Amino acid sequence: MPELPEVEILVRHLAPVLKNKTIRRIQVRRAKVIAPTPERHLVQALQGATFKALVRRGKYLLFTLRPARRREPLLLVGHLGMTGRMFLLPQKAVLPKHAAVVLNLGRYNLIYEDTRYFGRFTLDTSSLSRLGPEPFGPEFTVEYLAAALKRSAQPIKIKLLDQALVAGVGNIYASEALFRAGISPRLAAKRLKLVQVKRLLHAIQAVLGEAIEDGSTIPLDFAGTGRRDGLFYYGSAGGGSDFYQERLRVYDHHGRPCSECGTPIRRLFQAARSTFYCPNCQQGA
Repeated sequence: MPELPEVEILVRHLAPVLKNKTIRRIQVRRAKVIAPTPERHLVQALQGATFKALVRRGKYLLFTLRPARRREPLLLVGHLGMTGRMFLLPQKAVLPKHAAVVLNLGRYNLIYEDTRYFGRFTLDTSSLSRLGPEPFGPEFTVEYLAAALKRSAQPIKIKLLDQALVAGVGNIYASEALFRAGISPRLAAKRLKLVQVKRLLHAIQAVLGEAIEDGSTIPLDFAGTGRRDGLFYYGSAGGGSDFYQERLRVYDHHGRPCSECGTPIRRLFQAARSTFYCPNCQQGA
């Protein structure tokens, strides 16, 4: 599932490509992904609108558009769900089988593709109000995190997946951050000591920042024809694998030796998701 770094990289690549492009036609092929926005409403709002900006909020892509028939800006919200992708495709190219929404921009189409249709491409902004602070934002402080964790008896790994706690952290980077912080994924959130909270906050910022930095070197293939490369689910241009090497230390490393102590990495299931950890470096629950 795409998490904050992958979405950030996608935003950085799409933003300059889409800027000042005007939507000429809209094709909704899967109404589920635009819910609860009615198809007719979406088409009327986007017809003739011009892309002005694209930013990330948590795992969401926020497209700001200038509508054709009113002054107030329009916000289009995108979420990739588990399998979603967004990329440009030449207008004459055959549309992918799972293209859910197609926005014609003239010579190119902006494709929102989703094989499982769990994502969103909608005018509904209600989900944004439930998001917690950004990991790199001024509100994400040790004091904030310590106070928020004290109110939860959930295992810390599960709590980190709560988007109301911190926006954008998902299963992969939660495991990675806990490993770097030396904290057991089973430890109840409210039992973390202040020194552990500090380590965890810095670990979250470090793993996310490094993933963004590593991914920034990848020449993306917007046509979506390249092989999928590591965490960068939308594929990279030819030779992309030479530009990026995954730096994950525990995630999906079950049975491999820990990079710090050599102990085999273990996997456990929490809230129906896999958690990877080192039983030696992350002791205590």
